[in-house]
Parts: sequence; C-alpha cells; structure tokens
Amino acid sequence: MFTKIVVHRVGNKINGESLILSQEELQLDEGTVEMLENYFLGSFKTEETYQFYSDSYLVNNPVFSSVSEIFDDKAKFLWEAENIAKHLFEAAENPRVQGGELFIVFFEDERESEERVDKIGIFKTEKRESFLKIFPKNESFEIEKDQGISLSKIDKAALIYNNNKESGYVLSVVDNNKNGDMYYWFEDFLKVKQRDDEYFHTQEALMVYKDYIVKQLPQEFEVSKADQADFLNKSINFFKEKEEFKLDEFAAEVLGDEHVIESFNNFKTDYEQDMQINIAEEFPISEAAVKKTQRHFKSIIKLDKNFHIYIHGDRKMLEQGQDEKGKYYMLYFDKEV
Repeated sequence: MFTKIVVHRVGNKINGESLILSQEELQLDEGTVEMLENYFLGSFKTEETYQFYSDSYLVNNPVFSSVSEIFDDKAKFLWEAENIAKHLFEAAENPRVQGGELFIVFFEDERESEERVDKIGIFKTEKRESFLKIFPKNESFEIEKDQGISLSKIDKAALIYNNNKESGYVLSVVDNNKNGDMYYWFEDFLKVKQRDDEYFHTQEALMVYKDYIVKQLPQEFEVSKADQADFLNKSINFFKEKEEFKLDEFAAEVLGDEHVIESFNNFKTDYEQDMQINIAEEFPISEAAVKKTQRHFKSIIKLDKNFHIYIHGDRKMLEQGQDEKGKYYMLYFDKEV
C-alpha cells in the first residue's frame, strides 16, 4: 500500500499551458487509498520490463536521479516529486501532447525481510470523460453533467522498483494515450529502454525468426506458403515446449537443412547490427513473452479473395497441385469438428 502521494498539474508549455505544483502531500482515507492503488497498479498487464539509461552517465537522467534521492531518503519525496513534474513539463515538445494530473506515489514494502522492495509510481491522467450526477430534489430528481477522470485505465504510468540501481533500476512502463507522440513518455521524459532479460531475448528471437521466414527465406530458397506456415508453427511450438532456448538445438529441430541454418545465422547477425541489439544464443524461455508474441505467428494462406487457410499443425496433411481448373490445395483430416 502506498504511504506517500502528491499530485501536480502539468500542462503543455507549447500550447501556453501552465505547471501548477502542489506544496503538500494528499491526505486520503483508507477507502480512497485502496481505490487509487487498484487504479494505479491495474495498468501493468505485461512482464516486459525497462531500465533507465543516459547518453553519458546515469545520474544525468533526471527521473533516475530524483527517484534515487527518494529511495535514499523519503524526506526528499516532496522536493524530488516537484523536480519530476518540472522535468515532465519541459519534456513536452509536441502540441498534441495533452496536459493532465501527475501523481507521484511512494509504495512502501511492509515485509520485514531481504525481499523487501519499495517502489515509486509516476502516473499521468490526460483524458476526461463525461458523467452524470443525480440529486434528489423535492419529489423528483435533478441531473447535472460533469467531467472527470475515468478509473478504468490510466493514460501513462511507470513503476520503479528499488533494485538493480547500478544498471538503471527495474521499471514497468505503459502508455495508453500516445497523443500522436510515441516518444514523449518513454524517451523524452523517462528515457528508458527494454531490459536485457529472458523476456527480451524470447521476444526478439521469435521476431527475428518470423522476419526471416516471411522475408528472407523465400528470396533464397524455393518454399511455398504452406512450407512457411509449417516453419512458423514448428518455431512457436518449440518455444512453448522448451524451458530453455539453445540456438543449435533450435536450428536442428526447426530449420533442419544446413543451408537454411547458415542463411538464418547470417540474417540474425545482420538483424542484430541493424537493430543495435544482441540476442543471446542460450537463455531461459519466457512463457509470458511467447504468449504475447505468438499472436504475430498466424499461419494463414490467403487464396485470392475467396479463401483463407489457417494451418495449425501437420504440414503433411496439406498438398498443393494444379489441374485444368487451376491451382488447388488438398486438405486431409480425421474428423470434422
């Protein structure tokens, strides 16, 4: 449960809006604290994590510097929360960025153990929704329209865990309202990048393989759409069934042919250089990353505008041919369900 909370109003300076800073923490009853905590923390639906970075030294990252001060001394909470709000105000370089309330929250871990991890939350509300207030009046009712913040989904959020400080802490970050500016929250304000962990490696390994099968493989080898679909199915099944990824094992079981393996390794090297990343050749497989990424592995053969064939399993159950009527696919099955 959080023990400290302050709210500031951060407008868009490009549009002539102001920054209004609060001089005191909010004092809330227990019911409001519980409601806000559910609102704040309910936004984090993924295990994807980030870390602060800087082009020079980490201490030059304004948000990293401020949260470090708070973690070291809670007495600096109000002062550093104000610095965070000022930095967010200066980060707006796009007139489409919406102003809103900025909540800085300190979550104190109540556990008395070595696992104790305090957290700092930075939450921004932007969208306003209309609602009705109904009051009894005499023998009838009166309706009044107003606008406020919906508690269904917060617009922007960052939760900083007090661990791994030397590498930029561990963060969960979401942006549900990019306002036409995808860099404002992640890059201009927080300056974070995805952490180099099993989630990252699983996600990137799957995506580089998908790109290879869809884009590069057909250029170098004679493969049908059905063959491509089979490669995609085998790869996602490999990640679902294994606990650990090993490139040699993956290449042997999924790719098979030594020429295809060599081609994929070359593609992976070029991909890493172009994207400025390094995908490990051995790592624990993240089940959450597989679950999220598999939506991009839909094995579909599109035939003109008449048919779509969804392939989920055995490539041998599908044959392709051509006769006097045109090209065709022949499907084999055991039972109709």
